[in-house]
Amino acid sequence: MKNVKISAHHTKTISMRTTHQNISDRLLTEFDRMLKVLSHQAKITADAPDHGIPEPELSEKQVQHIGGLMRINHTGEVCAQALYNGQAMMARDQDTRKHLLQAASEEQAHLNWCQARLDELGEETSKTNAFWYLHSFAVGSLAALFGDPVSYGFVIETERQVESHLQDHMDDIGGEDPKSLSILKQMQADEIKHGQAAHEAGGTELPMPVKKVMTAMSQLMKFVSYRI
Repeated sequence: MKNVKISAHHTKTISMRTTHQNISDRLLTEFDRMLKVLSHQAKITADAPDHGIPEPELSEKQVQHIGGLMRINHTGEVCAQALYNGQAMMARDQDTRKHLLQAASEEQAHLNWCQARLDELGEETSKTNAFWYLHSFAVGSLAALFGDPVSYGFVIETERQVESHLQDHMDDIGGEDPKSLSILKQMQADEIKHGQAAHEAGGTELPMPVKKVMTAMSQLMKFVSYRI
């Protein structure tokens, strides 16, 4: 009996050690993902929506304004990466985790397009990106704890709000900057697809108070990122 108890205790110890190791490995993986997003260097690619479109003649005021809008969209893509990664880390189902990581991978193209356009305009990315990444990662992780329907519900509402503000930016830019406009149009089309995919995966409609909080945080992010 004594040997059995020792064996059971030994097995439990190994199990706990493995669990802690798995958590540590996941956190290190997520920290590495965060650093890659925040230190991303833009690459000009032939499949970018604005590839081949001539650089428009813009006044200094137009450059600053459009740069501010693209900085907002870049920060939005940083948030999207963090949200998906947070949800994936806490997802209980492996298929759900793969789905979310795939979505994050697809959003990386948007991140690259926005950063490349900022580089072309001579504008910088937001200095507050690290804060927004951590905030969105925490939201995604928390959402995942409530199960897949709620987690996907956050994706649906996030993409809905992104789609709306992208339309506002496109209306604002108009025909002044065809390069930025082409990027935003493709991003909006992709965000609509991501929202539809989340709905088809079983995403549920979030309560109105949650939507209002998300809207308020989005407004704060846009206000700060445009300026800093």
